[in-house]
Amino acid sequence: MGDDLPPIFINLELVAGDAVKAVQRGDVIIVIDVLRCSSSIITALSNGAEGVIPIKTLQEARRRHRENPGSLLAGERRGLKPKGFDLGNSPLQFTPEKVKNRLIILTTTSGAKAISLAKNGRWVFIGALLNVEAVAKEALKIAERERHGISLLLAGKEGGFSLEDFICAGAAIENLPKEKVGLSDAALAAALAFQQARESLSGIIHQGSHAQYLKSIGLEEDIKFCSQMNVFLMVPVLKDGVIVPFGVLDGHRGVNLFS
Repeated sequence: MGDDLPPIFINLELVAGDAVKAVQRGDVIIVIDVLRCSSSIITALSNGAEGVIPIKTLQEARRRHRENPGSLLAGERRGLKPKGFDLGNSPLQFTPEKVKNRLIILTTTSGAKAISLAKNGRWVFIGALLNVEAVAKEALKIAERERHGISLLLAGKEGGFSLEDFICAGAAIENLPKEKVGLSDAALAAALAFQQARESLSGIIHQGSHAQYLKSIGLEEDIKFCSQMNVFLMVPVLKDGVIVPFGVLDGHRGVNLFS
């Protein structure tokens, strides 16, 4: 980026309901739901899933599943797999043996709804700690090319603030060159939070209210898995209502992201 160009501005929307602000600005959007929707989507696509359709309600998810024979019905309510579903919302369940070449219909309490609220954005990527470097760098490439800002949209917990999503937003910012970006106050706060948390990331995430709840229903291993950074190069993008690997748009499955 030339010296005469202004920096790319990084906005942070603390709750999913503010997705409309990001859409109206025309920002490149990264939807973040560390525990666990984003992490499950990233894992599923990394393990060969054809795509993921995010759905807000159980009724709609079941209808879309009936319309797509051979698809997998996945999701959660109160953290648990709904009756009759093939998979829950644990990334550890989205193994190659189960998801390879399969379309997944996914409904979750917070993450799927946040993605739906952002669906009219110019670009809507899915981010988590698992792919934070890859998704941040890809978003910046597009923002620089199209001269738009970046919005980090936190799915949160049932419409409220989420500690782990906030820290993940800070990790994304940490992967953006400081000379190329400008930060809102909220984005700066997230960056500072991540800097404080990075040496004991899993331990701090475990202290959050949603992590505590997941632990109480026996999902400790999910928290550990989702607390890892940069496990995958996968960058999921929402395209015509389906989340697919970003590389598919360029004729590959998204493994050569840093060129």
